[in-house]
Amino acid sequence: MNMSHVGRTINVMIQKGLDRPGNIVKQQTGVGKMKKMKYVLVTGGVVSGLGKGVTASSIGLLLKACGLRVTCIKIDPYLNNDAGTMSPFEHGEVFVLDDGGEVDLDLGNYERFLDVKLTRDNNITTGKIYQFVLDKERKGDYLGKTVQVVPHITDAIQEWIERVAMIPVDGKEGPADVCVIELGGTIGDIESMPFIEALGQFSCRVGAGNFCLIHVSLVPVLNVVGEQKTKPTQHSVRGLRGLGLAPNILACRSTTALDDNVKEKLSQFCNVSAEHIITLYDVPNIWHIPLLLRDQKAHEAIFKVLNLPSVTKEPSLKEWTTRAEICDKLHEPVRICIVGKYTGLSDTYLSILKALLHASVACGKKLFVDWVPASDLEDIAEKENPDAYKAAWKLLKSAEGVVVPGGFGDRGVQGKILAAKHARENRIPYLGICLGMQIAVIEFARSVLGLKDANSTEFDPNTRSPCVIFMPEGSKTHMGGTMRLGSRRTYFQAPDSKSVKLYGNRSFIDERHRHRFEVNPDMVAQLENGGLSFTGKDETGQRMEIVELPDHPYYIGVQFHPEFKSRPGKPCALFLGLIAAACGELDGVLGEKVECEIVNCPSNKKVYQNGFATKPENIIRDSVYSYCNGVHS
Repeated sequence: MNMSHVGRTINVMIQKGLDRPGNIVKQQTGVGKMKKMKYVLVTGGVVSGLGKGVTASSIGLLLKACGLRVTCIKIDPYLNNDAGTMSPFEHGEVFVLDDGGEVDLDLGNYERFLDVKLTRDNNITTGKIYQFVLDKERKGDYLGKTVQVVPHITDAIQEWIERVAMIPVDGKEGPADVCVIELGGTIGDIESMPFIEALGQFSCRVGAGNFCLIHVSLVPVLNVVGEQKTKPTQHSVRGLRGLGLAPNILACRSTTALDDNVKEKLSQFCNVSAEHIITLYDVPNIWHIPLLLRDQKAHEAIFKVLNLPSVTKEPSLKEWTTRAEICDKLHEPVRICIVGKYTGLSDTYLSILKALLHASVACGKKLFVDWVPASDLEDIAEKENPDAYKAAWKLLKSAEGVVVPGGFGDRGVQGKILAAKHARENRIPYLGICLGMQIAVIEFARSVLGLKDANSTEFDPNTRSPCVIFMPEGSKTHMGGTMRLGSRRTYFQAPDSKSVKLYGNRSFIDERHRHRFEVNPDMVAQLENGGLSFTGKDETGQRMEIVELPDHPYYIGVQFHPEFKSRPGKPCALFLGLIAAACGELDGVLGEKVECEIVNCPSNKKVYQNGFATKPENIIRDSVYSYCNGVHS
């Protein structure tokens, strides 16, 4: 073998940051040694809903603030291939990525906390793993072997993690330094067992000093005695150890900070150093969670486990700290009404809540969200449930802004149409997203053009005035992954429209989509002659992406989902416009400046999707949580 060729190959591999799957090859300054990818695994015990996703995101943010590049993986043990076909009541929001991946809502938390762009492969499900293995088996890749959970499924999980961990998600070249992995569910769940086994093997595979396990558990306080109880966490850790994994750090959820004697007891029974036991106690907003981790030296504990003392530095969280403190002090309210089908579960509209929060903080307002079930606005509700009907209309009429989000099926559609009509006729700021845009078009056709039977073919296949039709390339037989998904380009058509000004007078934008119905291009001329303006279209000019009512203070509908790309401190342009209009400050935003007590933006800063054309010096750069009438976002 030509050794010079081998040398060139090794040099190329070093330049690309690869030696073998799962490893980072980097030159350490002054040392010249290679180091492996570091992995942080976050698991949960005792009960679900403890906040593993927020914990994993906060850990990633903390490590990023220490100067490391971070990527994330979410493992969901369900058999579904992805979250795309799951009911919002079952699983909450389906978060959509740039590549069209329909994934768990925790990936939205990762993107917002870390300001990264993940891929569909950053969400691992049992369905994906089994499909991958079975496809290999059908092709004969296992050469006659009996295909089993161990080693074939467990090997596939480990190889998937190593492969995805190498994908850069922060816009820079080469892989990240640390991969934070969140295992969904609770320790002891049957469906999690293959992943637990795989991760146990994985900890040996990557070697000591490259794997850190953080176990999130519950330390309840019983009202009867007022004492913090450690037994649930003890049992959870014992179960984890019985499955072959030992926690390096405990993150204990409790209403108050853990007492020293409680930490000592946990340390004794769980074999975890007291310095590695962290309390995640209740806080006013989850901006404080990374600060709790920092104040309790979680980053130092992680660095110690991962053998990273040489890169240890104090996390830079000055802006984050300022933001957390200011958010607690906001008092001037802005009241937004969300008219939807799934208002019984706020996680269904999680990204919308986040986007509203980002925008309200940027405008220096305290967000209050009123949830209105769309069906409660309908005439039939007045007869069957008059109290709910009156309450729904009272909330709608008191709102300073209205959001009609996306959805599927005909339940509540008439109520959404009534909400759009109320906002249009009473000049209340309105933002319709996906179905909410289609609703605005249908309502306009009925009320203004006099097309009483105007409808979407989704709800009435035989309508004589089909304002909204099924996409030509869509599948009517298969549900999963058959919609128009992911990042698509929208070209602005009207230079004087509110939307183009909010986006910084750009000629086009890229936003994420998730729909299978769209405005009928054959009716566009009739609608525009009546007064609607389709200010954004796709590259063909046949797909309507943005619709506005020019003579309305703020009445905009969009076919895409702008909420998915909203970032803390870089609010989505359309949500910023909605909040500003609801506060009577839209002229200031459209005039390329925001006048408010929180953000002091120079007048030459242009507002655009996800923030500003140039970075203002003292804009609040992040936001992840707020209480909105008792509902966290």
